[in-house]
Amino acid sequence: MQAVTPEAQHNAVQKYNVIPIMISLLLSGFIGMFNETALNVVLSDLINQFHITAATAQWLTTGYLLTLGILVPVSGLFLQWFSTRQLFTASLLLALLGTAVATVSPGFELLMIARVIQAAGVALILPLMFHTVLVIVPPERRGTTYGLIGLVLVVAPAVGPTLSGLLIEQLSWNWIFGLTLPVLAFSLLFGMRYMQNITTITKPKIDIYSLILSTLGFGGIVFAFSSAGEGEGGLGAPKVVIPMIVGILSILIFAVRQLRMKQPMMDLRAFKQPMFTVGTVMLMIAVMVMMAAMIMLPLYLIRGLGLNAFSAGLVLLTGGVVNAITQPIMGRIFDKFGPRWVVPAGMALISVVLWFLSGITTTTTITQIIVLHTFLMIGISMVWMPSQANGLNQLPPSLYPHGSAIMNTVQQVAGAIGIAVAVSIMSMGMSSFLKQTADQADPANAPLALTEGIQHVFDIAIVVAIVGFVFSLFMKRVHIAEQK
Repeated sequence: MQAVTPEAQHNAVQKYNVIPIMISLLLSGFIGMFNETALNVVLSDLINQFHITAATAQWLTTGYLLTLGILVPVSGLFLQWFSTRQLFTASLLLALLGTAVATVSPGFELLMIARVIQAAGVALILPLMFHTVLVIVPPERRGTTYGLIGLVLVVAPAVGPTLSGLLIEQLSWNWIFGLTLPVLAFSLLFGMRYMQNITTITKPKIDIYSLILSTLGFGGIVFAFSSAGEGEGGLGAPKVVIPMIVGILSILIFAVRQLRMKQPMMDLRAFKQPMFTVGTVMLMIAVMVMMAAMIMLPLYLIRGLGLNAFSAGLVLLTGGVVNAITQPIMGRIFDKFGPRWVVPAGMALISVVLWFLSGITTTTTITQIIVLHTFLMIGISMVWMPSQANGLNQLPPSLYPHGSAIMNTVQQVAGAIGIAVAVSIMSMGMSSFLKQTADQADPANAPLALTEGIQHVFDIAIVVAIVGFVFSLFMKRVHIAEQK
């Protein structure tokens, strides 16, 4: 693939309708990320309505994440085989189909199929969004644009449980999907009007062995960690250990194969760029911390403090709104000053907030939780998109599809790891607390045990955040002139 000079790329920017294109992608991405967490607060209702077990119901989320884990890694290949308009149209049609089927699903089986179809659409739209920014947005404005993407990726999952909790109380779970159908339809029609083909189709040779290894590797790891929170055993359960071993071995073989191929499916030579590597690590840490907090805090509010799902969603909504405001601001700060100060400051803020969260008890006030969660989301906005933008900026244009695929894959895997490890640590903390109590059957001990387990989760998260802070000190601004 012939390299594109920064000057030629900058001149080409003038040919694109940047704003309409980004509106189409952002709306589509928002609905996709909203659907990722929309069912979390209504699983108990679905268990009763469908007469299924909790482990079965969890597959509505696990299956969604597993589909993303399998398809996102191969998105770089899709970007080189199909035009931008083809991929955008396919992703929206899949999302529309999946959402329509979910809206009318009478039982678990059809809803499960609908979730997989939805996830297939999201798996295409997310890498396409990042890749499009790299091509049509000048480097000096990418931070602001990534800030808008960050708004979508963080706010949509935060709003999902709140809106879902309201809908399940006033209407039914079907409306969670029914209300998103018009938005998806508008995104498709709007995108078909304004979306332009921005990539050069090279159609590299498809390596079947790489596809199989990628599916077993990334799919195995996402499945393992997603299964860790189901049933007994946690991270040590056979259903977790076996797919995790298969996944790790497959990824190792996959990595060796990619480095030896002339046209790899996922070009891991992107990691030769130091800021891309540091940015990927920072992204992984930010996603792990955020997903752990997003699973722990609702549990604490509902099972520890006794709030209902809608009230818990409202408590956490403030942080989501503030994050929506700060993401574009942090993007503009990144464009002007680079990541050198904003990212370390963000990791420091995250570490301090996690330290306070590690001390929460059943007497902690709602106001304290709102304030701590809000500052945590501010810290994440200071780390996530600046790190991702700086890392992708260092890549030459020939590695754009691969860099987007790598970072989106890391995001999905890190999310699964963050949730699974948090749930396992919480469970171990609860068990340890109950073993030390005189009457384990006393209902009054349940909130205390839960709080103890959640404290342990945030203790470990502090260590992860400190590691992230150390990594952030190595970040430096990448200038487009450094590309080769």
